[in-house]
Amino acid sequence: MGYSESHIEGRNAVIEAIKSGKTIDKIFILDGCQDGPILTIKREAKKSDALIKYVSKERLDEISPTGRHQGVIAVTAAYEYADVDDILKNAEDKGEKPFIFLLDGIEDPHNLGAIIRTAHQAGAHGVIIPKNRAVGLTSTVARTSAGALNYIPVAKVTNLSQTIEELKKKNIWFVCADMDGQVMYDIDLKGAIGLVIGNEGEGVSRLVREKCDFRASIPMKGQIDSLNASVAAGILAYEIVRQNRS
Repeated sequence: MGYSESHIEGRNAVIEAIKSGKTIDKIFILDGCQDGPILTIKREAKKSDALIKYVSKERLDEISPTGRHQGVIAVTAAYEYADVDDILKNAEDKGEKPFIFLLDGIEDPHNLGAIIRTAHQAGAHGVIIPKNRAVGLTSTVARTSAGALNYIPVAKVTNLSQTIEELKKKNIWFVCADMDGQVMYDIDLKGAIGLVIGNEGEGVSRLVREKCDFRASIPMKGQIDSLNASVAAGILAYEIVRQNRS
């Protein structure tokens, strides 16, 4: 991994970054390390909602741009996260029914960037991503989004299923991409919609899928059984756009 401004290394540097209010996505800590500064980092990270990952020295050396990590590396977000309320307000300000992308565990930054770009172009009001087991707003995501991150709010939540439950109370219907679901042309996707796209390999997790009102499949004629996550997101998003044109 080449040098990126989004990496902060060393104990004091990481503590200062957290305390200064920088948006930190992940903190890699040497597994088994329990001294004072590391405990401080863990305590401060909990307050800031950053994800902590315990890794081997080899993994830290691999991530480290300078080799002077002292057992800790923080990865900062390239962009500030929004709140879910900011996304709803975005729809309200435009006088439109909410159209939201929810991404269940997208791990490839290029996929996330491409989906954010598509969400912006399709007129979505925001994107929601989970805190765990997913890529955050890294500089690669920002580059791949081709500037879309400047225009569309992205919120990070601890529990995607719970967020869906809360948004359902605001009369938003949820549709997830599912190869075994109903063909997308046969589902009524008009009105306030949350489009749920799953992980590149596993698809939408069972817990999240069970919260969705519809499961939509994309009709495919080819010999392979799936589409890239960002391509699937684009196809389903534009079916939602098509149905809501009137």
